[in-house]
Amino acid sequence: MKRASLATVLTCFAVAVPAVAHADPDTDFSNALHTVGIYGPKDYNAWIAKIACERLDRGVDHNAYDSAKFVLAQLEQHSTTAQAWQFLGLAYPTYCPDKQVLLQQVADKN
Repeated sequence: MKRASLATVLTCFAVAVPAVAHADPDTDFSNALHTVGIYGPKDYNAWIAKIACERLDRGVDHNAYDSAKFVLAQLEQHSTTAQAWQFLGLAYPTYCPDKQVLLQQVADKN
């Protein structure tokens, strides 16, 4: 993925996806993933997102690049790097809104 398009994707998600409280954030997250072509069991995808946030909190992952690598390893075999970044762009506002700054840092570098 080219740097310019990565920056565009990350900026769009960081700005356009507000953290909205709903009765079932896992369902909302799953529905949002479907809009970008990421499918799979709702509970499993929510688990990946929550673990990605926890890995940042515990210092296992140090930045969004580490998170994207983790997410890509968890998604279906033929998933793309772009899908891992899209996943994070939806996961951070839903499960760890305080980590959205990490996406902006990636966008700023590109």
